[in-house]
Amino acid sequence: MHSDRQTVLHVQGVSKRYSLYASPRERLKALLGWADHSRSHWALQDVSFELTRGQCLGVIGDNGAGKSTLLKLLAGTLQPSHGSVQRNGRLTAILELGAGFHPDFTGRENLVYGGSLIGLERDDMLRLTDEIIAFSELGDAIDRPVKTYSSGMVVRLAFALVTAVRPDVLIIDEALAVGDQHFQMKCVQRITEFRESGCTILFCSHSMYHVRQLCSKVLWLAQGKASALGDTDTVLAQYEAHVREQRGDSAPPPATAAALPKDNVLTLPPDRKAALSSATVHHLLPGLQPVDHGRLMAPDLSITVRAATSGDEAPSIAVMIEQYKGTGITSVSTHADGTTPVKLPGEGAQCTWQSTLTFTQLPLHSGSYVLSFYLFDAQGLVVLDEWKDHIVFDWSSPSLMPGLVRLPHVWS
Repeated sequence: MHSDRQTVLHVQGVSKRYSLYASPRERLKALLGWADHSRSHWALQDVSFELTRGQCLGVIGDNGAGKSTLLKLLAGTLQPSHGSVQRNGRLTAILELGAGFHPDFTGRENLVYGGSLIGLERDDMLRLTDEIIAFSELGDAIDRPVKTYSSGMVVRLAFALVTAVRPDVLIIDEALAVGDQHFQMKCVQRITEFRESGCTILFCSHSMYHVRQLCSKVLWLAQGKASALGDTDTVLAQYEAHVREQRGDSAPPPATAAALPKDNVLTLPPDRKAALSSATVHHLLPGLQPVDHGRLMAPDLSITVRAATSGDEAPSIAVMIEQYKGTGITSVSTHADGTTPVKLPGEGAQCTWQSTLTFTQLPLHSGSYVLSFYLFDAQGLVVLDEWKDHIVFDWSSPSLMPGLVRLPHVWS
């Protein structure tokens, strides 16, 4: 094991090679030792890093960059072609949830079967069974064959099983949580508790928001190689610049500037815990074709956002401003700023919340801008709803100087 006793995961020069053949016949010849005309595909090449107790590493990259291959190597479901992976302590991987369940076994029988696959002794599994079933919220369905479950029920049971015991290292691929919004919040809370108790986490995701919230360092993979490894803000800035360069002018067209009416009343469907219901920019006049913009007519930017929730716990509302087909400028949220949306009067179990955000003396230079809106749980971890590129507006600044924003400054 690595000399640092606090190191729980040490990855040194890990590579994974696959042999590609032109046809099944060529593969068979190679297996029989007659002739090997394969070509090499390196899914991962010379990746090295180490994690100590309590660290959280985000793994990012384009599709096909090698992220899932790396996580499977760390979990031990694949073996490296070169290099080594050293683990210290119990490792749990949330990869393909439910893939190991037997469809003809009941949920309860699959707990014993699945528990053995992740290293739980039978006595430990029996002791934890009631707690796992309660967390999964499957009720009487636990004694039905898994083949009668919906996909959501399968991943609920699988998540409850693999997180029943706090690991030393937790690997999460893509999804932060599973199931409906209610179950997502339970999953995020459990993962957060693991992190706060010193669990080391590897989090693979395309959600830069969650990577930024959860991770202290980030590994960016590109074509199987480590393109960057370092602190979260530095690596994410490099990766987001890469994404913008890739996207070019292929960004999706903006939504109409017309917001939902302020008196809109949203009725939540049964499977939704919360949702955005309206977003209104004050002093915004409709634009003319060919570009469906609004035109801002005031020296400030004032936005009122409403949301509906199925309970009385206040959510968090966030707003992002970006250049139209350009870079992000700023994002703000109620939870980060220590404030709470106002609960509007109403009857029944459903609640309506409202926040008004004002940027005074708008510091933007002239141009076109995009507003996106997000709804989170109170802690700002679970994304309950999002309206991406919802409102586009033009702004004419009195300043003729170039740039994005006018920053406060003093000449001396």
